[in-house]
Amino acid sequence: MENYKLSITQWALEDRPREKLLTKGISALSDAELIAILIGSGTRNETAVELAQRILNNSGNNLHTLGKLNVSDLMKEKGIGEAKAITIISALELGRRRSATETPEKSKITSSRDVFTLMHPVLGDLPHEEFWVLYLNRSNKIIDKMKISQGGVTGTVTDIKIIMKMALDKLASAVILCHNHPSGNTEPSQADIDITSKIKSAGTFCDVAVLDHIIIADKKYTSLADEGII
Repeated sequence: MENYKLSITQWALEDRPREKLLTKGISALSDAELIAILIGSGTRNETAVELAQRILNNSGNNLHTLGKLNVSDLMKEKGIGEAKAITIISALELGRRRSATETPEKSKITSSRDVFTLMHPVLGDLPHEEFWVLYLNRSNKIIDKMKISQGGVTGTVTDIKIIMKMALDKLASAVILCHNHPSGNTEPSQADIDITSKIKSAGTFCDVAVLDHIIIADKKYTSLADEGII
């Protein structure tokens, strides 16, 4: 008897991802089933769920890792064309934006953890470096946060003049520096330490205190203030 594979439409009704969502709720679906709903169809030899499982397996079953892939990366998977790749990436980006929106911007920064909670949704998954600055008033309440520069995988150029000009324009009393390391290593480089020292020196002349420099990588961070470096 010839072997054949059941399509999703031939599964028991309660096992189909869309029907399962309607009958049991979205929390009952696995990550693979959610991705299967996004991509809609599988290949000749795989159902949409099996294709989604393969994509997840190749990302270590880690949505965080999957979220770092671009359209070209996903299209290397058999059965994933440009449209499906764009759909997956768009859904993951919406998740990131929702996380950023729902993360409460504390009106007052009281610790390095507050900065990490605020900035991780912005920087945690990026494949390139970005340098951001939080501008604070005398009560350490956030006046604004701004991206100062964007670079490649190994670094970004930071313009001290821009940082200080924005601080003076906003009448900020203090700043907190923040950037990411796409490598996953939060250890500050000598370049990180040097630029922090230069910005701190410039801040002394402008009466703007540099309170901390936070380095974010994946789900962890290092605070130069906590480490006694600044």
